[in-house]
Amino acid sequence: MAASLLLARWRERLPSRCAVCASWPSRPVCEACVARFAPPVPRCRSCALPVAEGVAHCGDCMRHAPPLDVCLACCDYAWPWAGQIGRFKFSGEAGWAGPMATLMLSTPWVEPTLEQADLVLPMPLAPARLRGRGFNQALELARRLAPGKVDAGLLVRTRETTAQSGLPRAQRLSNLKGAFALEPARAEEVRSRRVVLVDDVMTSGASLFTAARVLREAGAAHVAAIVFARTDKPGTTG
Repeated sequence: MAASLLLARWRERLPSRCAVCASWPSRPVCEACVARFAPPVPRCRSCALPVAEGVAHCGDCMRHAPPLDVCLACCDYAWPWAGQIGRFKFSGEAGWAGPMATLMLSTPWVEPTLEQADLVLPMPLAPARLRGRGFNQALELARRLAPGKVDAGLLVRTRETTAQSGLPRAQRLSNLKGAFALEPARAEEVRSRRVVLVDDVMTSGASLFTAARVLREAGAAHVAAIVFARTDKPGTTG
C-alpha cells in the first residue's frame, strides 16, 4: 500500500477538529453536524433522488426503470459535503474515506444491502485519472464498507470518455457506452450473484447505470448501488 494511504489511515484514528463547525476534540465531522447536515430523507429506491414521504419511486424511474434494483445515498451533494468530497478526491486526503464510509453505513438499508451482497465492486477510474489522483476513491470507500467482499479487478474501465459536465442525461449515457466491462476471463463470476456498486457521488446516474447494465448482461441476479452523495440535478460527475 502506498505510504500516503497508510498515513491517511493512521490519521483516521486521531482526534481532530470537526471539519464543519471546528469543535474540538471531535471526529472529522461531529455528531451534531451529521445530524444537521446528513439526516435520513426519503429517496427513490431506484435512483436515490429525494422524494416525498411514502413515495417509493420518482417519476422518471416509474416511466423508465433503471438497471439498479436498489440505489442508496447517504446525503445530498451540497454544503458541507461537496467541499469534503473535493478534499478527499482532489487534495490527496484519502483519510476521508473512513468517516465517509461510517456515515454511509449509518444510512438506512446500507448494512443489510452489504450483508446480502456476494460482491462489492468499486466504480473504476480511467488510468489517467488514477495516476493523477494516486488512488481510486470508490475503492477506498468500498474497502471500509465491506472489506471481505471487495473485488477491485472484476469491473474495469475500458476507455477514456469526454467530460460529462453539461451533457444531458441521454448524451451522458451515449458517451459512456462501452466504457465499462468485466475482466473477460472472470465474467462468469457475477452470474446469479448479488452485486453492489460503490461510488462517492452520483449525479445523472449515467456511470452507475452503464456499469449496472454490464452486470445485468453478464447474468447478475441483483444489482445495487451505494454512494456517499447524490445531486438533485446533473452536474460534473457521473
